[in-house]
Amino acid sequence: MISSILPTYNRAPLNFVKGEGCWLEEADGRRFLDLGSGIAVNSLGHAHPELTQVLTEQAGKLWHLSNLYQIPQQQALADKLVEETFADTVFFTNSGTEACELAVKMARKHWYDKGQEERVEIITFTGSFHGRSSAGIAAAGSEKMTKGFGPLLGGFTHLEWGDIVALREAASESTAAIMLEPIQGEGGIHVMPDADMKAIREICDDTGALLILDEVQCGVGRTGKLFAHEWSGITPDIMMVAKGIGGGFPLGAVLATEDAASGMIAGTHGSTYGGNPLGCAVGRKVLDIVAEPEFLADVNKRAGFLRQKLEGLIAAHPDVFEDVRGVGLMMGLKCKATNIDVVNAGYANELLTVPAADNAVRLLPPLNITEDEISEAVARLDKAATAVENA
Repeated sequence: MISSILPTYNRAPLNFVKGEGCWLEEADGRRFLDLGSGIAVNSLGHAHPELTQVLTEQAGKLWHLSNLYQIPQQQALADKLVEETFADTVFFTNSGTEACELAVKMARKHWYDKGQEERVEIITFTGSFHGRSSAGIAAAGSEKMTKGFGPLLGGFTHLEWGDIVALREAASESTAAIMLEPIQGEGGIHVMPDADMKAIREICDDTGALLILDEVQCGVGRTGKLFAHEWSGITPDIMMVAKGIGGGFPLGAVLATEDAASGMIAGTHGSTYGGNPLGCAVGRKVLDIVAEPEFLADVNKRAGFLRQKLEGLIAAHPDVFEDVRGVGLMMGLKCKATNIDVVNAGYANELLTVPAADNAVRLLPPLNITEDEISEAVARLDKAATAVENA
């Protein structure tokens, strides 16, 4: 008999009842170090006091307003995002999946309004993940994502990840946009090199195509910059954001230049809950903290410490781990052993990590994790690796 919760997840037998910072407490009292952060969502850890205060204060005033009215908290967060990024305008969603839907619509509407109705093609890359909506799975294109869900939304061309030569050949005046994650998360922590990011921006400039960046997982301080594309010195035309921007509260956004968003006028898109006062109040506080240069400098410092520890771990367990990938506090361990075995051994040692494609294990700790907590986490990973070796 089917469970009351639709069984679309293989859930670990863990029942967490309380969290604080980088720690989660299981119902039986065990304390787990959380290197998953709800898959890069709890950017400031669990029950962060400033976020709790803002959420509580806002909850005592106003929870929801229709977007038929002005929402001051939404305006404040949009102003902050415009101030801190390339963007001229922002639309708020509840998730990264919804952000993908709008990004695709925005790119195609942009060209429709310019009288180029045939310009609908969006080029994406193998290994990508853009959510599980119809547009998201069509954009990713993998059999795992699409099998059984046809007919798929058309207009997507899929190229091999990092094949800039093929991209130059494929991009044309029929291309509406090129869409990619600067760092693939679900795909196994694959980083697009800065030189390739620059080349992709040049290809967009040469063909007129819009550049859509999916920073749902790698954005909001995760890499040690506010957004990952900043490392390469380029800017997109459209960017999808979610996960860490709400610090645990459901919140997403599409950021865009005025030109890219020119087709999105009243009536072309909407959201009942997107940009509600609760989410935007929390999101503004997250950005107030994460966007500070001192905070981002600390992220980079802790990232260097974590990478050093992980290099030692790999050297100590060459039959379990192959290498470490990633930028900032978005890291992945490429495994020789089965990655799920490593994740499960972590559970047994009260450590949470996240599996990914390409036999990788993701490490996505809260951005304010301490060096002592990093040392403890790697010590637990060491015990997990030993257990895998001895299994």
